[in-house]
Amino acid sequence: MSRTRTAVATLTISMAGVATWIASEGSSPSVPGRRETVLLAPHIPTKGDVPTIGHGSTRYEDGTRVKLTDPPITRERAVQLARNLMSEDEARFRASLPGVSLYQEEYDLYIDFVGQYGIGNWRKPKSPRTWLLKGNYVGACEALKNWRFASGYDCSTPGNKRCYGVWTRQLKRYNACMAVQ
Repeated sequence: MSRTRTAVATLTISMAGVATWIASEGSSPSVPGRRETVLLAPHIPTKGDVPTIGHGSTRYEDGTRVKLTDPPITRERAVQLARNLMSEDEARFRASLPGVSLYQEEYDLYIDFVGQYGIGNWRKPKSPRTWLLKGNYVGACEALKNWRFASGYDCSTPGNKRCYGVWTRQLKRYNACMAVQ
């Protein structure tokens, strides 16, 4: 059975894509002593990173950056915030790929990339976007492996305890990308 890619302009992230994002990002640490409502506090996920809250959100819907002094949020608010920011990312992502078509799996994993690294990095020359605009889908998958650094540190360094999850997440994206080629 042959598959056909769909125009990026008509795609949206799937429920599986949202679930993968939330699982990959994890949750902020919960505030001790709260049994009735779990509250998630702002934190810095890896050395050199920026403050994050909920499921990887580094800003609020109004653009305000998360600060370590911000009050904790509920799990429900964390999901709402992640989905709202993902919707904003999707609009910018779709606009960045005029005329490009993707499989749903590719769309989901590239949205996950944009959520982690930001639309600014997505638009850089070494990102998968460069290859997608040329119609080189395998090259786009390969480009995912270029994004293995956190604050200048190579997270693919074996045995590192600083940011190895950054690298394993990229490998998971790469393998999923290659699986649909």
